[in-house]
Amino acid sequence: MELHLDTALYMATAIFCVGVYGVLSRQNIIVLLMSLELMLNAVNVALIVLGRAFLPTASSAAVANTPQVFVVIVLAVAAAEAAVGLSILLAVYRRWRTTNVAEINLLKG
Repeated sequence: MELHLDTALYMATAIFCVGVYGVLSRQNIIVLLMSLELMLNAVNVALIVLGRAFLPTASSAAVANTPQVFVVIVLAVAAAEAAVGLSILLAVYRRWRTTNVAEINLLKG
């Protein structure tokens, strides 16, 4: 069974929209980080699908593997974002004892 281009792009769009909804509607820092990861994974799915659709007959292997290289770069950025985000989360939780964005007020000190 082969996944068609439009179906895969609709799936990536739906995953991205769920991530955007999570970022815009939630107050918990952990949910915000998970929503950002969903958005990055949706971009990865779109990159792979579009690469397989438009570069299968590329003249060189370097051109044919370009989407996979971009996905590896995006995964590295996502790992760094998760590490930095979780360290900020730990620092915020130690200081204010909450992960709710609305309860954190940096100006109160």
